[in-house]
Amino acid sequence: MRRFVAIIIVLVGVVAFMVGLVVAGSGIRMPAGPLTTLSKGPIPDVAPVQQAAALLVPSTLASGIDFAEVASRMNAAVVNVDASSRGGRRSRGDLDEPQREGPRQGAGSGFVIDADGHILTNFHVIDGADRITITLSDGRRLRARVVGTDPAIDVALLAIDAGAAARMPVAALGDSDRLRVGEWVCAIGNPLGYVHSVTVGVVSFMGRKLFDNSLDDYIQTDAAINFGNSGGPLINARGEVVGINTAISSQANNIGFAIPINQVRAVLPQLKTRGRVARGFIGVTLETVTPELQRALGLATTTGAIVQEVTTDTPAERAGLRAYDVIRSVDGRDVASSDELIRDVSGRTPGSVARLQVLRDGREQDILVKLAERPLDEDDVEERRPVQPADSTQPPLGMVVRNIDPSTAQRYGLPSALTGVLVTRIEPASLAQVARVRRGMVILEINRRRVTSVDDYERAVARARPGDVLALYVYDPLAEQRSILTVTIEGQ
Repeated sequence: MRRFVAIIIVLVGVVAFMVGLVVAGSGIRMPAGPLTTLSKGPIPDVAPVQQAAALLVPSTLASGIDFAEVASRMNAAVVNVDASSRGGRRSRGDLDEPQREGPRQGAGSGFVIDADGHILTNFHVIDGADRITITLSDGRRLRARVVGTDPAIDVALLAIDAGAAARMPVAALGDSDRLRVGEWVCAIGNPLGYVHSVTVGVVSFMGRKLFDNSLDDYIQTDAAINFGNSGGPLINARGEVVGINTAISSQANNIGFAIPINQVRAVLPQLKTRGRVARGFIGVTLETVTPELQRALGLATTTGAIVQEVTTDTPAERAGLRAYDVIRSVDGRDVASSDELIRDVSGRTPGSVARLQVLRDGREQDILVKLAERPLDEDDVEERRPVQPADSTQPPLGMVVRNIDPSTAQRYGLPSALTGVLVTRIEPASLAQVARVRRGMVILEINRRRVTSVDDYERAVARARPGDVLALYVYDPLAEQRSILTVTIEGQ
């Protein structure tokens, strides 16, 4: 018996010794240098696993971002914007058949940008308003006037009494070109009437194009933006405004869009002095040179913007630009893409002259183009405006349609005998987009019933119930063919 007990004691000792060796030799090594953490002061001793977990904290969070401090500094610079109209004038509800508006009341957000009382907001917040009232963070209500508007990018510049603004903090404007995907931002505004609400998220995408490829440069964020946030600031961790919240996707949570503040700063001088924005214009359709185009066309360059079409009676036609010309630089500055070229030209004053370096049939030549003013009629404004402003309701199926008259058919290159409704806008992440409906398509029939007007379209959609499937018989002018697309109506 004693011998058995002794053996047990020896075995237990050996096992304990071996376990000790294993533990001592397998500890987790920490990298040299200080460990980034949210806490201040010396780092206490923690278990190796806890130390390893600490290394997984995202660097942006670990740097100690304090949005509570950012909000406390910025809140007083954010204002509520109330826009009201008496009604009674004619508006273009259908774009073809003017209709009389009744009185309306709208609300959004804005922010003070200087001691003179200038306030930035969205154009769609104050569009058509007869009276604009600004409510400050301390409860004061002041009358505002419109200084300038730029419907093309959905921006408006307002002004209040400078004496009242002098006692308010001014929102610092940052550099939106320095934003990176994944960077933390916050939004301040008045969603659903809850004044001065603060939400936090990250930048989800930079340079999102929704409606107009030549001007759109939206910041996409998952910071919660809701009805009433329109015109409010999107703010970085340094407390600087990097965007103006302007649109949301009603089909998904946490998908919001903001106008980059650099795009707004570029037009501020014109808004202050002229009340409107005049952009340079050449009159060409462009495409970025890709490796595929370079190979197919035997181009001697891998960068630049290739001319696809020259519009008649435009500066491009008068200067002698042709299809297949590759624009490589403007006034000596290299052109990396078609978007870059369009932004460069749009930022120039109409009437100025631009020197284009063009590659034509393998030979380089300089072409001087005297810029005209970029045309912008009411149809263009309607089509370029964000389809889901944060203060509006979603159009049926997430798309807007219009009647087809002879001028519309000619403008969009449609067959003269075609009857239906033209799709003019598509909501991002909407049922229409999921069904692959595109702007410019013509809806001919819905569930084998002819659609000859907007009224026909709206009646057909209104009859649909959750779970129903609509078969859209469409004509695609790009492919010059008809096809059937299906849309399944979702439940509320």
